[in-house]
Amino acid sequence: MTGQDIRIAASDGGEFDSYLTLPTGAPGPAVIIMSSVFGVDDDVRADLDKLAAQGFVGVGPDLFWRGDKGPKPRTEEGDRQAKARAWPRAPLIEAGIQDLSDIMDHLKALPQCNGKFAVVGLCYGGPFALLGPSRLGADAGISFHGSLMQNYIDELPKVNAPLCLHWGDQDSIAPVDVIAQIQDAARGMEDVDITIYPDVLHGYTAPSSEAWDDYAASSSWAAALAVLDGLCDSVDA
Repeated sequence: MTGQDIRIAASDGGEFDSYLTLPTGAPGPAVIIMSSVFGVDDDVRADLDKLAAQGFVGVGPDLFWRGDKGPKPRTEEGDRQAKARAWPRAPLIEAGIQDLSDIMDHLKALPQCNGKFAVVGLCYGGPFALLGPSRLGADAGISFHGSLMQNYIDELPKVNAPLCLHWGDQDSIAPVDVIAQIQDAARGMEDVDITIYPDVLHGYTAPSSEAWDDYAASSSWAAALAVLDGLCDSVDA
């Protein structure tokens, strides 16, 4: 497994930083982690390293490259800066969809990629778990403590891929009534797995966060890997 900082050309001009990890052995699916407002920090890099060690191509793009770019520390000032750069949310998400498309085009040219793509959305990046499959044809969408995903409920009927969505029931950003909206909208969709963890806070998969929960994080990634493993046997012609 090798990890490297790269730059990916943006179709609307410029380039954006990304962290890329490549597996050894047979080509595997690509897993694109769309980060929280804190960006591609050490936690995200560690997740990408682990994915590569398990046979997946991994990439984490800087979603904030058009403005206040780079990762932010989980300090009081870092938290303020991270939250400030995530607004206005709707146009930033739309720009992120174009970045996601550019990433997929970049990865298709890599011999280590088998042509399958999964999008993992963390917190701020959660909506991309829906938008990647619904708009770009990604083969799976995975979200851990995704925020404002209720704004994209109308994308659900357009998804023809497995969705794996996880929250804690003490998530202050996605409270239980909001999660219930998504559960109701997804009712009857066979490939949607929604899991709620009791007494778990927002941001529980990040080891550097005060909300870190080892059991919920491990269970979430185990469910995600079950989805990702399903993309390993099928290779695009």
